[in-house]
Amino acid sequence: MGLGNLKRPPRKPRTLRQHLIRRLLVVIPASLLMVVLMKSGWIDFAADRMTFDKLSWFDNTKLVEHLRILVRHDGLTDEPAHCLMFIVNGDDPPNATRIDVMAKHVGNCPNPNGEFPKLFTVKVDKAERLLFTDAGTPGNFRPMPQ
Repeated sequence: MGLGNLKRPPRKPRTLRQHLIRRLLVVIPASLLMVVLMKSGWIDFAADRMTFDKLSWFDNTKLVEHLRILVRHDGLTDEPAHCLMFIVNGDDPPNATRIDVMAKHVGNCPNPNGEFPKLFTVKVDKAERLLFTDAGTPGNFRPMPQ
């Protein structure tokens, strides 16, 4: 007699209650994990890592979105991402483009008093794909982690 001839006894079908409990044991923790990852910014950071490539350095829109994620992730500012405003200086050469990072204090941003204070400046060397910031030390630029 081979092993293929062994039969399992028939299982009782799951009740609706058992089915729902099993589904909830998977869905609730997965949902909570997604909320935590979204609130911490890790989903945006991972998406940026996957989509920001060598050519994106020459597209100011993609570069600003990349910087919006980096300055929050690296702790250069505590302002919410939607309250940051980036001003690109169009007169700069490509190897020394300056981008001023400002905080919007309007609408649903903290301290809504209508001001737009400058937080710091980011220098971008697009050809070498390097970032420098003067956050915390105005005028003194240092490499920015990427």
